[in-house]
Amino acid sequence: MLRLAAASLTGTAIEFYDFFVYGTAAALVLGPLFFPTFSPLAGTLAAFGTFGVGFVARPLGSVLFGHIGDRRGRRPVLLASLLLTGAATVAVGCVPTYDRIGVAAPVLLLVLRFLQGLGLGGEWGGAVLLTAEHAPAERRGLWSAFPQIGPSLGFVLANGVMLALSSTLSDAQFAQWGWRVPFWAAGVLAMAGLWLRGSLKETPRFLEVGDHARVPLAEVVRDHWRLVLLTAGGLAVGYAVFYAVTTWALAYGVERLGVSRAVMLTCIMAAVVVKGALTPLVALLGDRYGRRPLCMAGCAGAALWMFPMIGLLSTGEPLLMFLGFLVALIAFITMFAVIAAYLPELYEPRVRCTGAAVGYNLGGVLGGALTPIVATAVASGERVPWGVAAYLTGIALLSLGCFALLPETRPVPRLAVAPLAD
Repeated sequence: MLRLAAASLTGTAIEFYDFFVYGTAAALVLGPLFFPTFSPLAGTLAAFGTFGVGFVARPLGSVLFGHIGDRRGRRPVLLASLLLTGAATVAVGCVPTYDRIGVAAPVLLLVLRFLQGLGLGGEWGGAVLLTAEHAPAERRGLWSAFPQIGPSLGFVLANGVMLALSSTLSDAQFAQWGWRVPFWAAGVLAMAGLWLRGSLKETPRFLEVGDHARVPLAEVVRDHWRLVLLTAGGLAVGYAVFYAVTTWALAYGVERLGVSRAVMLTCIMAAVVVKGALTPLVALLGDRYGRRPLCMAGCAGAALWMFPMIGLLSTGEPLLMFLGFLVALIAFITMFAVIAAYLPELYEPRVRCTGAAVGYNLGGVLGGALTPIVATAVASGERVPWGVAAYLTGIALLSLGCFALLPETRPVPRLAVAPLAD
């Protein structure tokens, strides 16, 4: 289990590094480089628009790779999704800017971001099922949480590279070529991930399935559409909170509050490090007390904290901003530490890869794709952006209602729904 969990964690860390490095670049440099004819605000909105395309592609990736995962096995998904995302990320670092090739530059950026999202949409389902379908029932939450640590590592690695470059290069050097380096580094990471995953075995749960779904998506839509919609709605707040902190707040702090890139990145990265360290501890609570109670607690915590978080961000003081980000991400991980066990347990094995991944990635569209765009537009005035807090609080209440309608699945003492029963 430790070897499987390490392989799963490493893969998600690499794939989310690819995804997050784009978000940081969108917040810092992509607007003026690829949309120079726009005003600064409009350029940022346009850059976040290309950022959002990755989220739109993720459900499509979950359908494509979920079909492969339910028909051919979980292992092929892990290799193909990593290769696609890594190649698209390296290519982003090679795209000429607007002043070189004109409108073709943002078009290429859009296409490559779509391919990034397509690959990541397949990654999560394969990585989670690799651990969930091998893990003992009483510790499924803990082992399934390892892939959920990967995004924290990927984020810290992506932003650490950006922080090092922005601190050592001049603004002109960073805008000219420095921002490309993290994208090129994705190629090395992808090769390492492919080598690590090459020796993995297929999960026993998949091998036990005698009658594989012919068209998994059709079965999910026909028999589990309510689960998909409720899980997507429930997860929306997690995405909204995470990208409000890591993407929108970064742009807002640098452009509107005049805080340096280094300070903003340090505050956000420190909060993400604590969040990652708490992930297995929260997952253990999920094994003991259940998945659904923790998801509801995370939603409630987010609803109560969004206004204080915006108030602390608006001070521009590093310690206060860090506190605001930290509590928000603790609310986030209270939900997402148990999701990797919860979603697979809601679906029968024959459609599990498709069902769990589609619900997870639709939540990303609802919460992650729109939040940086909406928050940037709402915060366009000179005052404290309380409208952003209201928007995030509303999503948190919606997600709370969705989780309230879902069943508990913890296999101790008995599964509420029996998909992963031993």
